Order: sequence, then structure tokens, then C-alpha cells
Amino acid sequence: MTGVASIWTITHWELLVRMVLAVVLGGIVGMEREWHNHAAGFRTHILVCLGSATIMLLSIYGFSEFVNETNVRVDPARLAAQVISGIGFLGAGAILRNGSVISGLTTAASVWVVAAIGLCVGAGFLYAAFCATLLVLVSLLVLNKWEKYLMRNRRNHELTINAVDQPGVLGKIASTFGELDIQIVNVKMIHVAETAAGHADKPTIKLCFSLKVSNQAKFITAMERIGTLDFVLWMESDGKPMVHSNGLEQTH
Repeated sequence: MTGVASIWTITHWELLVRMVLAVVLGGIVGMEREWHNHAAGFRTHILVCLGSATIMLLSIYGFSEFVNETNVRVDPARLAAQVISGIGFLGAGAILRNGSVISGLTTAASVWVVAAIGLCVGAGFLYAAFCATLLVLVSLLVLNKWEKYLMRNRRNHELTINAVDQPGVLGKIASTFGELDIQIVNVKMIHVAETAAGHADKPTIKLCFSLKVSNQAKFITAMERIGTLDFVLWMESDGKPMVHSNGLEQTH
């Protein structure tokens, strides 16, 4: 290093401060995820933020010796761009799908944002890094409660119905959902080899519904109506057996 100040140089002290700051900001976001037992938690967010900051520092200051060389073009954004695209592989590991229910998207997004915060810290754009961290916390802590309040009556349900295989089964069940404004997201029909008790020579089918419900009272009403249909053998909602109109819990 020379005594002349340059945008391509940084002192060891400044470099250390930025890396520690990346650990702190990443840890703040990661602590919230860890507290709520999500896949990517405290240490993961710290490592992502620190790694992004380190790559940004390398991109800006790591090649300062070549700045004055002939035919050398320095592009500090090149390595940073690879961080943004590459972090998607890590975020994908936090996303899980169970039927129509997808979880982990918020955690994957927080990992991606923490990477951006790390890049800001590494580039010395500290005000943006602090603002982004604050807004992330507001989104995860405050807006999360607000969202739950607004969507308190809206839920997704996985419903399994075992019924006698006869014409009109799916249509009658779907009509019941339609009358009560229950949205069918997905439906899968599985033919079962065994015959139903009391229905000689009639095979059974298993209907697996993914439902979006905005009113739980209507969902309960739909279950009661479907339970009275003569071709329905048993029902299971979100892995729990339902009770038929005869008052007996059906198992399989």
C-alpha cells in the first residue's frame, strides 16, 4: 500500500470491522429464525452474511495490485453477482413441500436477503445494510403477526375420503365443497383393490383432496354433509380420523 488514499485499498482494521459487522447483522436475523425453529437458523445466517461480505471485500480490494496494469479492467460487481445467483441453492434446501402446503419460503428468502446485507457491508454501504436488517426484522416479527391476524380464518386442509367406487362419487363431493365456497386446489384418485363391507363386488376408491378453506365452520359443515353420503366409508383430515354421522370414529 502507498500513502495515497485510494478507493481500491482498505486498512486491516476497516476490513475486520466490516466482517464483524456482517456477523452481527446476519446473527440478528438468524436469531429470529433459530428462535422459531426454522431450517436455516443462527449459524447459517451468520455464515451466509459473513461469506457474502468476504466475497464483496475480495471483489473490491483483493485485486487492487492489478488496477494500474495495462489492459486490466476491474469489475467489483462480478463476484457479487455470483453470490446472488449461487445463494439460491442454499435457499432451496430450506423449502419443503407436503401436498399443497409449501413451507420454508420465508426462511429461504431471509437467507437470500442476508446475503444481500453481507454484500452491502462488504462494499461499505453500511446505512443500507442497517436499514435492510431493520426491515427484515419488521417483516419477520411484526408483519408475521399481522398476517396471521388477517388470515386467521384461512387454512389449507388435506382430506382423504375412502368411498365405494360408483358413478357420481367425485361429483357429489365436489358439489358439496362448491356450495360452501371451499376451493379444491388438487384432487387425486386411487383405486383400492379390496371391496367394501356391505357392498358386494364393488371396489373402493381413495380420494385425496387439497383444500383451501376461508371459513372453518363451512369446512365442518362440509364434513358433516359428506359423512352422511351412503358411499362414504371413512374420512381423514390432516392425518386425523373424522367422525361420521353415526357418531363412531372411523379407522382404517
